[in-house]
Amino acid sequence: MAAAGSGFEDPSADVLARAAAAFGLLASPARLHIVWALAQGESDVTGLAERVGGALPAVSQHLTKLKLAGLVRSRREGRRQVYYVDDPDIVDVVRLLVGRLADRAAPAPRRLHGL
Repeated sequence: MAAAGSGFEDPSADVLARAAAAFGLLASPARLHIVWALAQGESDVTGLAERVGGALPAVSQHLTKLKLAGLVRSRREGRRQVYYVDDPDIVDVVRLLVGRLADRAAPAPRRLHGL
């Protein structure tokens, strides 16, 4: 069904449920930080734990959930498991939202009187 005046079709219930599940996973600050970090470049679990300040087991559990949801993928490099975000749309959404919120939170430049 098209939204009034928009020309766009409403997504199916299945698509909305999958999107809500993905957003639900990203609603965790720890998981969002992990996806943000992986959007900047791939990493193993040790590097991610150091970057996001989480305990290794907790970061590993978050990665498992993100991987099961299809938001993160991994590949083996020798004895290491390297994680990455394979979906450019997920990268774009996370970078856009976090970047915009970071910009809004940044203090406005101070202006000198009379200039």
